[in-house]
Amino acid sequence: MAMGKRKSKKKYPADSILTYFHQERIVLLLITITGTIYNIGMLAGPYFEGQLVQYFYDLANGRKTLRDLLILAMVYIGVILFVQINRAVKRFYVRRFANNVSRSFKRNLYQTMVYSDTEKMSREDAGSLMTKAVSDADDCTEGMRKFTTEIFDTGLVMVAYLAMLAVYDWKLTILCMIFPPIAYLIAGLLRKLVTRTAAAARKATDNLNSTIIDRSVNALTYRSTGLEKRQREIAEEGMDAYEKATVKAEIAQNSTQPVYYAISMAGVIMIFLFGSRNVLHIGWTVWTIASFTTYLSCFTKLAKKASNSAKLFNAVQKAEVSWHRIKPFLKDQPEREKAKEAEAALLEVQNVSFGYVPEKQLFSNVSFQAEPGEIIGITGPIASGKSTFGRVFLQEYPYIGKILYAGENISLLRNTEIFAYAGHDPQLFTGTIRENICLGTENDQRLHEVIEEVCMQDEISSFANGLETVLGEAGSRLSGGQQARISLARALFSKAPVLILDDPFSAVDRHTEESIFNYLKMKESNRIIILISHRLHVFPQTDQVIWINEGSAQVSSHDSLLINLSAYKQLYVMQEGEDNA
Repeated sequence: MAMGKRKSKKKYPADSILTYFHQERIVLLLITITGTIYNIGMLAGPYFEGQLVQYFYDLANGRKTLRDLLILAMVYIGVILFVQINRAVKRFYVRRFANNVSRSFKRNLYQTMVYSDTEKMSREDAGSLMTKAVSDADDCTEGMRKFTTEIFDTGLVMVAYLAMLAVYDWKLTILCMIFPPIAYLIAGLLRKLVTRTAAAARKATDNLNSTIIDRSVNALTYRSTGLEKRQREIAEEGMDAYEKATVKAEIAQNSTQPVYYAISMAGVIMIFLFGSRNVLHIGWTVWTIASFTTYLSCFTKLAKKASNSAKLFNAVQKAEVSWHRIKPFLKDQPEREKAKEAEAALLEVQNVSFGYVPEKQLFSNVSFQAEPGEIIGITGPIASGKSTFGRVFLQEYPYIGKILYAGENISLLRNTEIFAYAGHDPQLFTGTIRENICLGTENDQRLHEVIEEVCMQDEISSFANGLETVLGEAGSRLSGGQQARISLARALFSKAPVLILDDPFSAVDRHTEESIFNYLKMKESNRIIILISHRLHVFPQTDQVIWINEGSAQVSSHDSLLINLSAYKQLYVMQEGEDNA
């Protein structure tokens, strides 16, 4: 039965951390129930440990039998099993909470960047920006997960242990509990150090990543201008700074917990001094061996939990640094009507012209029609305007003329999904292969289909994590050809009836190019494909070819252009000769 979407009133804005806790309130309720049962049940451990010691003592003195001991042990096992089941359930929902929060962060980041100004995003390198934002989102999620976990595993259980200690001997408990607050005070004093070193490590990491990407992208320029040595020195300096900042951050984060634990455990001295007097019946209260053992066990567990607060402080401080970085990108998204799926139809381009300056047109009066199943090849010399022509369909430039789809001007079909685009810059981000292709949409059948179409099924299968392989910043873990094919798969994954593919084969070999092209012809026969490329090997199989050069555009077939256009023929013959050499 179909159900309408229930609109929920937002209590907090997207850039408030409370928003993401509020969204998961049902999951948090389940975590609260199971977490409370588990952590209160943790008191069973010290109690039964004390009872077991007492039973062994009584067994040795003939006051208990082996049967009594076995019954106690079975009860102990049953209670602990029940407690651990609740722990497992709690951990499951904590992980679900983290996954949901991570998804919310990333969905908001995707939406913000997708609807951002294109020129601004180009200047800031959208792929790199998204990579850093996703990394920060993961750190925030981890901090929220640990905070949610430690509320119960540290906060609640400490209160339970403290109450149990007070029941046994409240005076001794006051003496012992002088030390954990000292540990917390030190944690507060070290907070700025942890925050500062974490921020410095993150900044050093970003600088190093930017330097490495810059060297990779501009390697040829640096070699040709004699700057390669200087760039190598800059990279080495960045690496040194990264190593030093990371070491400092690790020391600040990891060395604090042993200090907290040592200070918290100082209360054991009080237990041996005054607790032994209780056992001898000359102290503040009367204890048995079981009481002493239970109290000591309970306190050591409490001290350990107190020291675990270091983990909570560190995680929260690290998350706080990342939160301030992604907060500007977390924006309330306006209600957008879901894009309509366009049916396969005729594409008409009528006298389209564009120039960055009116007096000089990149191309003028381009006209053609394309039916579903047709592939239109677009080529021309370098910087002739091929890529710009492809982006005109995305309405990124104020062109002259008309582009009609199904008889309607595309400028009037803003909320209709007509065009999918794969540019020569893949714009991949840190995330899995699945995330980079699907962008949050779940359709495994279609995912496997497009992976086959771009000839990556064998390569992905060879990766240890398959579709869950993390690509690294800007897809740095993949080769250039793999990056291009992931970008192409992303475009194919969409349901848009017109594909704009800008140089999709530039980084693949001829055999792979042929295989992908054949797949496109066979499996995308209900779509129109506009193929922009400087490589002409597959152009004989296109339905039309558009040659753009020096402001003019010629629309014809491949065979006709070979006969009537010497520049096209020369380029094609040269490429075929190189491939056959």
